[in-house]
Amino acid sequence: MDGADESGRRPGLRLLWVSGLMGFLLCNWVDGFEDLNVTEHQFLDGYAFSTPPLMVGLTLIAGAASTGAVCLDGTLPGYHLHRGYGSGANSWLIHLEGGGWCNTIRTCVFQQKTHHGSSTHMEKLIPFTGILSNRAEENPDFYNWNRVKIRYCDGASFSGDSQNEAKKLYFRGQRIWLAAMKDLMSKGMHYANQALLSGCSAGGLAATLHCDEFRELFPRTTRVKCLSDAGLFLDVIDVSGGRALRHMFGGVVRLQQVGKMLPQACTSRLDPTLCFFPQHLIPLTKTPLFLLNAAYDSWQVLSSLAPPSADPHGYWQKCRLNYAHCSSSQIQFLQDIRKQMLNAVGGFSGSKRNGLFINSCFAHCQTERQDTWFAHNSPRIGNKGIAQSVGDWYFDRAEVKGIGCPYPCDKTCHNLVFRQEFLGT
Repeated sequence: MDGADESGRRPGLRLLWVSGLMGFLLCNWVDGFEDLNVTEHQFLDGYAFSTPPLMVGLTLIAGAASTGAVCLDGTLPGYHLHRGYGSGANSWLIHLEGGGWCNTIRTCVFQQKTHHGSSTHMEKLIPFTGILSNRAEENPDFYNWNRVKIRYCDGASFSGDSQNEAKKLYFRGQRIWLAAMKDLMSKGMHYANQALLSGCSAGGLAATLHCDEFRELFPRTTRVKCLSDAGLFLDVIDVSGGRALRHMFGGVVRLQQVGKMLPQACTSRLDPTLCFFPQHLIPLTKTPLFLLNAAYDSWQVLSSLAPPSADPHGYWQKCRLNYAHCSSSQIQFLQDIRKQMLNAVGGFSGSKRNGLFINSCFAHCQTERQDTWFAHNSPRIGNKGIAQSVGDWYFDRAEVKGIGCPYPCDKTCHNLVFRQEFLGT
């Protein structure tokens, strides 16, 4: 009997999944408003389950320490794995967790005391929903695949390789990535006939960074593609005229020595910090890649385009929390950002092998949420929702180049509205 079905019938297990789910969501909900360095904006009201979701346990990578593949605090990295069956027994979906970045010693010291810096603080059970769901009616194309969520605990999108002895900080994202891949290959991924690397937010950036590396793990006969959800972070001017995200990414790249892990085809002509931006990585990615992004990405609005540091007088405060409170000039600023996003993917979208779904919503991470991934009222572009679009692209059922019309014409959006008290304002 499926574990999710059991938990719906047995009070003890129901209590377990409820407590685990609430702990996971509350931790992420509060975490999402710390500062620029966090990319999680989970929203409790967006999670409505008709039946309890599958709860999957944490597996620590026992052999990781021997290669120095450890979290910020030196603890073992980990992942959550639910085995596939039937037609999906040899198919693998690897999903990279998001959670922001740490760009200074201070922010990394803080992060190593959280579930994004230490496996000691990671939830032992997490819900598998959306693209990770085990139910055909919630996840029609991938429900019976081997589905893995790799936990994020390095602070640099699985790409750093250095350390700070004084503060006992370990920046080992690249090693964690390699250790996880080695461990999963030993558990059957080596035999995959099809594989998909995905990720959300900072994990979406990581999916782009590691896409070609992932492809090289498998024979040419294996169908391998990548999906970046809410990972198209733009190098654009913020509301103060500065570049808040470029400044922050620069700190990450220097502190964690990310430059040596970035594609030489990019770093040979651009500053390494610029090569951490997906807009400069996607033209170099050889493996088929699908970009899923909200044109008015809620994290970028909150923390990159209009962070408090760039808005000392609070002009953007209400707009940041609720798109309905944006003035006409603020909406125009966001429309200009949308145009820059479309320009950034112009060349990328011209390739038949790549896929695109850019909807005009105020959202972030749409694959992990069941209501946005696949539900009766999920966001759509034309007559296609996100799950169908990704599936059509992955299985070559149709070419997918979905771009939604500008705000406010899209009536299918699940726009996020944030609560002022959790921003401490």
